[in-house]
Amino acid sequence: MHVLITGGAGFIGSNIAQFHLKQGDKVHVVDNLSTGQLKNIEEMLQTSNFIFDEADILVWDALEKAVSWADRIYHMAAVVGVFRVLHEPISVLATNIAGCERLLRAMHKSRWDTKLIMASTSEVYGNRPGNEALHEEMELHVKPGHNTRWNYSISKLADEALGLSYAHEYKMDITVIRFFNVVGPNQTGKYGMVVPRFVKQALADEPMTVFGDGSQIRAFTDVRDVVNMLNLLAENPQSSGEIINVGSTHEITIKALAEMVKDRAKSSSDITYVSYEEAYGVDFEEIYHRKPELAKVKRLTGYAVKWSLEDTIDDLIARQINRKGK
Repeated sequence: MHVLITGGAGFIGSNIAQFHLKQGDKVHVVDNLSTGQLKNIEEMLQTSNFIFDEADILVWDALEKAVSWADRIYHMAAVVGVFRVLHEPISVLATNIAGCERLLRAMHKSRWDTKLIMASTSEVYGNRPGNEALHEEMELHVKPGHNTRWNYSISKLADEALGLSYAHEYKMDITVIRFFNVVGPNQTGKYGMVVPRFVKQALADEPMTVFGDGSQIRAFTDVRDVVNMLNLLAENPQSSGEIINVGSTHEITIKALAEMVKDRAKSSSDITYVSYEEAYGVDFEEIYHRKPELAKVKRLTGYAVKWSLEDTIDDLIARQINRKGK
């Protein structure tokens, strides 16, 4: 099988690439390296089944050729991370929407029968009161406005609408994935991701910085489980035209997460608390509880997650120590 991954040098994209190479597939990654990193795909560059183009899909002149080659496409390219979302609002909106629309046009023109897995986000659910599990059919509460976290949500809602409209009007095989707090190898804390930031701070015995009061509740999922679910969804025709939550229901507060990382890293770090304004440099509206309803993904894949949060943290700690030892 031929697999095209936009944003394939990023966190989830690089793990998808690695998965398909292990399956014996040919993989073509395109990434402008704005948030993706060459080190995420360094070993893959040595394999004959792997192609990499450093390019921006907004202007890449080989997009139609790459699409016509592919049997499956994963659209992971986007401006991501809280820091970038807050400080680059125009780039978030323009890049995420225009990049998705250009890919869809290329597919419609040259390979409309290709399976497309399109990345969206749990951010589209907005800030909801209470602790209700978030399901795909519920109404969404997203606030427009400049320089807020919601620009990312709006861009992804536009992508969802574009993807499902192309699927309906042109009978294209498109599945939209709403990711919930994915963690694991190749994720960086540079743009605000909490788990790699905690691991790095704990191993350096530096203060572990919790933004806000640490009462925020999240459910983290290992990227290796996520990639398996994506593959099973791509193989199931019933996923076509659907929006599907992908994540875990095992909840933890950010404060407890910091304590867990500190304990498992055997760290002497202090856990400190930083206001959102100090952390992000702008006013910030936090989401205090986020947990997915996963009935749909379980029905379509039958997959049970294999990685506990403890196992993921232990693995990330070991990888970080190994990199330092080299």
